[in-house]
Amino acid sequence: MTDSKAPRTGSKDSNPVAPAPAEARTAADVVTPALVTGLAKGVVGSGRTSSRSPLTGQVLAELPESTPEDVATAFEKARAAQRAWAATPVRQRAAVLLRFHDLVLSRQSEVLDLIQLETGKARLHAHEEVQAVAVAARHYGRRAAAYLRPKRHTGAIPVLTKVTELRHPRGVIGQIAPWNYPFELSVGDALPAFVAGNAVVMKPDTQTALTALWARRLLVEAGLPADVWQVVLGEGPVIGPEVADRGDYISFTGSTRTGREVAQRAAARLVGSSLELGGKNAMLVLEDADLDKAAAGAVRGAFSSAGQLCISIERLYVHESVADAFLERFVARTRAMRLGASLAYGADMGSLVSERQLETVEQHVKDAVAKGATVLTGGRARPDIGPLFYEPTVLEGVEPAMTVCGEETFGPVVSVYRFSDVDEAVDLANTTAYGLNSSVWSGNGRRARQLAARLHTGTVNVNEGYASAYGSAQAPMGGMGDSGLGRRHGSEGILKYTEPQTVAHQRVLPMAPSLGMSDEAYAAFMSRSLKALKVLRFR
Repeated sequence: MTDSKAPRTGSKDSNPVAPAPAEARTAADVVTPALVTGLAKGVVGSGRTSSRSPLTGQVLAELPESTPEDVATAFEKARAAQRAWAATPVRQRAAVLLRFHDLVLSRQSEVLDLIQLETGKARLHAHEEVQAVAVAARHYGRRAAAYLRPKRHTGAIPVLTKVTELRHPRGVIGQIAPWNYPFELSVGDALPAFVAGNAVVMKPDTQTALTALWARRLLVEAGLPADVWQVVLGEGPVIGPEVADRGDYISFTGSTRTGREVAQRAAARLVGSSLELGGKNAMLVLEDADLDKAAAGAVRGAFSSAGQLCISIERLYVHESVADAFLERFVARTRAMRLGASLAYGADMGSLVSERQLETVEQHVKDAVAKGATVLTGGRARPDIGPLFYEPTVLEGVEPAMTVCGEETFGPVVSVYRFSDVDEAVDLANTTAYGLNSSVWSGNGRRARQLAARLHTGTVNVNEGYASAYGSAQAPMGGMGDSGLGRRHGSEGILKYTEPQTVAHQRVLPMAPSLGMSDEAYAAFMSRSLKALKVLRFR
């Protein structure tokens, strides 16, 4: 067991440091003045702001900062460009996504460097974003035409009423993207909006703006008209409301608290919104699970991107009959994780993104230990590696009075709980206002899937932490309860960016008395017709 009061430096009990390759690149090698100047052209703004790399704490880039007036200008430009873009045939719009797919994969090293420098995450975790964006681009590039094509429906009077459902773009989408997945949650969310014929005004987090701007430049290179994607930068409380108050639809990913404010602003204008918010996600390890695989899966689920993703695992429920054996494996794997700050593969976990995230993690662990929880491994910062590194941490003995029990940590901290039967595990997993993601591990797939259906979360992964559900782009992904509204991916991920229109063409006879019928005769005729339609099994 690691002493939670140990010095905040490396020791023989600390997680090892991944060695950096001799030819490792630095921030200066990647973020050149020419790169910053080129990307900054994509921002509508006249002020100045800066971002810092969590890996070193040093200034990474100076970028334009937008004012409320700049946001208004961005929407004007987007609206002017959207009309021509919407008139472009959907297959031509989809072809842009397919070209973008190829560009992303061929030039991925560029964006991997930027993601690491801006978020501090390990390179393998940065590659998860590349995978997700490529999958979304391929999926909507191939399926958009089918999702958006006119659909025939049975009319009020079969044969006589011809009904067609059309899908129109909403116009200009206001998108507010977070810092934790700056590639996937910026362009990945915007792709279905673009292919549906919309323009987008996006406010990425300034901390990770270079990644979003790189994505914009690449998508323009793939054929997207430049004015169709406008980017504004600035403080969330200043610029965020301006974006939310102007979009014809609002896409937001972030905290539940801010999400409520965004939803209220959208509702006040009677426009739609989709919100992916927080999570306190649970993983259930049943007594028949493969413990080696479950332990490896728990490491991935809890510590990918240093736990800074909404769908990461923060609560581990393990059947009491296998808890000791599971923890032996899980703690050993966690303690062996290599921490690193280089722009190369090899590290198992990177850095937290900000002082605020580090403070939250430290406060949650400190509060838990003070109230009786045990640190099985981790529990300390690692300034010997970088200013915002914190060891992957496993807690046991967590009680409801502890902050970490119910509040989202959004860091590399997971709490372990023991249960005696499956019904108890389901109740424990569902004891939260959140409902984003969950995970079930069992040697019996049918049993695990039946259990998954009882969990109150938008996605459930069987024998995986989060990646299987998220990576399945044809299926909807999103949260229940305080975890949000709406879904990304699949048909819902693109149709939310459209307005449905029903066109009903009545032929031969009107929907009213005709051919000399009295009102009474018409009512009787329609009643007989409705009964006949039921017998004939019309829908």
